[in-house]
Amino acid sequence: MEYSWGHSRRFNSYSEFMKKKFGSRVQKLSLDAGFTCPNRDGTKGTGGCTFCNNNAFNPSYCDPAKGITWQLDQGIKFHKRRYRKSIRYLAYFQAYTNTYGELEKLKGLYGEALHHPDVIGMVLGTRPDALPDGLLDHLQELSQDYYIEIEYGVESCYNETLRRINRGHTIEESIQAVEETARRGLPQGVHFIIGLPGESEDDIFNAMRMVSGWPVDKIKFHQLQIVKNTVMAK
Repeated sequence: MEYSWGHSRRFNSYSEFMKKKFGSRVQKLSLDAGFTCPNRDGTKGTGGCTFCNNNAFNPSYCDPAKGITWQLDQGIKFHKRRYRKSIRYLAYFQAYTNTYGELEKLKGLYGEALHHPDVIGMVLGTRPDALPDGLLDHLQELSQDYYIEIEYGVESCYNETLRRINRGHTIEESIQAVEETARRGLPQGVHFIIGLPGESEDDIFNAMRMVSGWPVDKIKFHQLQIVKNTVMAK
């Protein structure tokens, strides 16, 4: 059986979707812009999520002290060795909460990334409780000229789990965030962690049934990883 996305697999992969959308491979370039999170700086808590260690996935070229343009240039050099067919790139603001800060500062960081000659858009990794209406409106304006995508770290559909992992937001805030983002016509995805403490297999499948009714364009599943020196590991 062939599905509407053009092959027999029961899911449409992100890489194939992007290749079809842009006509060629588009590579995401991870960035670390030096952000923090509201469950780290005391606004909603301290210590961050119990599973979190951003150094576990940040590429070696991600250094906030070097700036956005330098990281993009280094990322392009790095990926051209691995993926020689890549000619266009998305600036991927990945580390911590990348919409958490003063609006004018955020505009400057995003503007610097989007003005890079090889960048055609950006992906923002963030939390459902950290993307205010004013910033959403600005991103909607940018989407008239660039590809702008939001990635929300939802992690779980259960408030008890979210409290247990010190996430600092609720499932209700997640639903509100994806609805507001969809209302502005911005592409968006949600991240979930499979295997969080206290969640059964039935809980996982029930959560996916819930999410299937959300106005999102993609879902990313992470298996739970216990990273050394995180609160969860300790």
